[in-house]
Amino acid sequence: MDSTSKVAIIGAGLMGHGLALVHAIAGHPVKMTDISESQLKTGMELIGSALDTLVAGGSVAKSETAAILARITPVATLAEAVADADFIVEAVVENREVKTTVYAELETAAPKSAIIASNTSYLDAFPLAPASLQGRFIITHWYTPPYIIDLVDIAGGPETDRAILEAVRDHYTAIGKKPVLFERFVPGYVANRLQAAMTLEITRLLDEGYADAEAIDTSIKYGLALRMATMGALMKADFTGLDMSRRALANKMYIPPEVKGKSETLEKLIAEGKQGVMNGSGYFDYGSMKPEELFRNRDVGLLKLKAAVEQVEEELPLRPKA
Repeated sequence: MDSTSKVAIIGAGLMGHGLALVHAIAGHPVKMTDISESQLKTGMELIGSALDTLVAGGSVAKSETAAILARITPVATLAEAVADADFIVEAVVENREVKTTVYAELETAAPKSAIIASNTSYLDAFPLAPASLQGRFIITHWYTPPYIIDLVDIAGGPETDRAILEAVRDHYTAIGKKPVLFERFVPGYVANRLQAAMTLEITRLLDEGYADAEAIDTSIKYGLALRMATMGALMKADFTGLDMSRRALANKMYIPPEVKGKSETLEKLIAEGKQGVMNGSGYFDYGSMKPEELFRNRDVGLLKLKAAVEQVEEELPLRPKA
């Protein structure tokens, strides 16, 4: 896989449009499709908006935008998208039936040499793919917005050709991403599993009245995130001292929350019509700020933070460079 490989993106939603942009920035010709014509149109509009944000944030040169957009072609059908593809990314809804249908279509429509990747988060996609695809079927799981967040989880199934996994990993590394290659699929990988555990504790703190949304996010931003952005979790433990970690475990003071499958606080917000940024309120009130403004501010903020972390890593390394 290299920058000349033709890429097909199946699904133009939250992740799909971002993945189309990621690959186009890397130089790939991209065809993007969606079952919904309106979603495909919206996806193209979101790509333009995201590209403007990347230019404003200094991540992409203004002079490059026309060429990047020219590499992305919206097409009406899956068959048209994958007809000459070298690399196919499935980014449809996390639903067994939908993914199974897409894979069945790919078995017929995709070139026999094309690598097929799923962006699945928790759902094990390998049992859903036809036997004929298994050797070239992989998972490449991204995080939103993928054109800024560089982490990519890569995993193969029992029959996946190892050389394919390594080629995809090496290509993403070459274009500046941070791939993590898993020896086998684990639902949620690392980042989402840690996030799920933290969400359980956040839910307990909210539902049982120990802390409100402001206190929780302040604790994360100014306590956890600042240190983890430069050290991660295990290096932070090295700096604190491993004996302290051992004593903390031995104290047995922490009891994990019960997995209830719901949150009273969350149910109340939804019942009140609060869905988050897209309709102006969720755990926080966003007032008259429009979603596109909020997303743009988020993305520009992430770009600045990312640049700062990269600068710190370069100027103040915390371990010998490999």
